[in-house]
Amino acid sequence: MANRPVITISRQYGSGGRLIGQKLAQALDIPFYDKELITLAAKKSGYDEEIFKSVDEQASNSLLYTLAMDGNVTSGFTNLPLNDQLFMIQSGIIRDLAKQGPCVIVGRCADYVLSEEPDVVNVFIYADLKARMERAVSQYGLPQGKAEVTLVKTDKRRATYYNYYSGKKWGRAENYHLCLDSGRIGLDASVDVIRTYLCAAETK
Repeated sequence: MANRPVITISRQYGSGGRLIGQKLAQALDIPFYDKELITLAAKKSGYDEEIFKSVDEQASNSLLYTLAMDGNVTSGFTNLPLNDQLFMIQSGIIRDLAKQGPCVIVGRCADYVLSEEPDVVNVFIYADLKARMERAVSQYGLPQGKAEVTLVKTDKRRATYYNYYSGKKWGRAENYHLCLDSGRIGLDASVDVIRTYLCAAETK
């Protein structure tokens, strides 16, 4: 794969999307970014990292998300809600990372932020509720009785965040190049399918 693209991964909670992204980055020997984006945003802004963690991937009510697309994410917005500030700073960081070369970026509307970039592949990872609940309990340590509620709430939050900042519908197939049911084929096979897609796309 001579011209490896930037891969963005959107995911349902419990689908293993983050782990798939990590495995893919390792297989392709390229950087991986998820929570690391919060650390980078905190360093760039001067805010405490814990403050940004509390509003990560949450939409605000300011209706000022379009400012994030103007390319200026370093000044002039300190009076905005923290949600918007974080989104704008992370958007600038995502664009900078994409310019540096191939990488895997999880969440943060990265597919939308990089929509004008030619070498980007957008992936959505999902699974049925049963598979996600099993992962949430066995891998994330959620109590059996709270797993379903947590799944529903987290997905609703992610959908609201994505819909608000992108103006698109989270999880709709037309917003992505590839949608995978990780509950059906497993994490490793999901990585293999993405790599196969990247190879096929490169030869076109």
